[in-house]
Amino acid sequence: MGAFLEKPKTEKHNEHGCGNGLCYGVASMQGWRVEMEDAHCAITGLGEDLKEWSFFAVFDGHAGAKVSAHCAEHLLDCIVTNEEFKNSDFIKGIRAGFLDLDARMRHLPGLASGEDKSGSTAVCALISPKQIYIANCGDSRAVLYSGGEATFSTRDHKPVLPAEKERIINAGGSVMIQRVNGSLAVSRALGDYEYKNVEGRGPCEQLVSPEPEVFVRDRDDKKDEFLVLACDGVWDVMSNEDLCSYINSRLLLTEDLELICNKVIDTCLYKGSRDNMSIVLVTFPGAQKPSSEAIKQEIELEAYIERRIADIVTREKGMDFYEMLNTLAEEDIPGLPPGGGLSAKFANLELVRISTLRNGLDTPFVCANFRGGL
Repeated sequence: MGAFLEKPKTEKHNEHGCGNGLCYGVASMQGWRVEMEDAHCAITGLGEDLKEWSFFAVFDGHAGAKVSAHCAEHLLDCIVTNEEFKNSDFIKGIRAGFLDLDARMRHLPGLASGEDKSGSTAVCALISPKQIYIANCGDSRAVLYSGGEATFSTRDHKPVLPAEKERIINAGGSVMIQRVNGSLAVSRALGDYEYKNVEGRGPCEQLVSPEPEVFVRDRDDKKDEFLVLACDGVWDVMSNEDLCSYINSRLLLTEDLELICNKVIDTCLYKGSRDNMSIVLVTFPGAQKPSSEAIKQEIELEAYIERRIADIVTREKGMDFYEMLNTLAEEDIPGLPPGGGLSAKFANLELVRISTLRNGLDTPFVCANFRGGL
């Protein structure tokens, strides 16, 4: 779980689509981890009876990728086929779907024998024409941006939360170094069956619970702008407000949601995230549209940064890439992306090209070996 590569794998998996008045973009990247354990799901139109509904989810696996991959493939079906959901008791139906999936997975080869000890967090959204249902199990997170601010966020399920800690202790466990039994950093997850074997206690009373918190909000077509679902590799280095501000500023530049998602995880990498990263961005009709003024300001910012790099390198012969970045970080550069700052510009190929040409460094080396964050 804690092993890292010598340099991050920055190739990205992307998806995008539109339907039911929504548009979405997806980006995921392995990063510094030795294995890609994230999975995701994005579907607009859920079949004949739910054709106006859409489903989006992010799953952050740990100790292996089996559970996260299985959840991405089967959680939606477990939700929409149970009786509560069919009878329009959607909140109970979503909860039942999580518990049913967790019970079924226990019998899968590898998981049943205990050979595979993987688990996964899950955050998902079911969007109907009138409501947004959001369910969270673990520390992946969903944030709704509406009316120009982050108006809703799920709660990360950490062992130090009073109610979570009480359940863990009542089940005979402990919380040490902010982890379940000193090992697992989340108190709710799918899978992780080695933490779910306390006799005499139900599935939601174990050391680790598969029970999601489920929330419902009425949609507001005039105010709702976007919903973002992401794993903790993103939230470790960006707050709700920072990420929403950054995404909102990028929507003023482009309608390419894949590109925006790619820029988010690149920015998080340069801010110091060492984890796998996955993000699903869903836009509502009320989202910002590209602005010619914002595009003009961004072009001016790019040109300013290029000029400053040229000035610095010309003045300070032999300055390496990191010294140059530190010099720029100390400056009050106007117009940097809100929430992203200078880190949001590290992936700018023109910025790297100028610095590497003048310093004689290799571009992939410069990008791949940056471990810090400004």
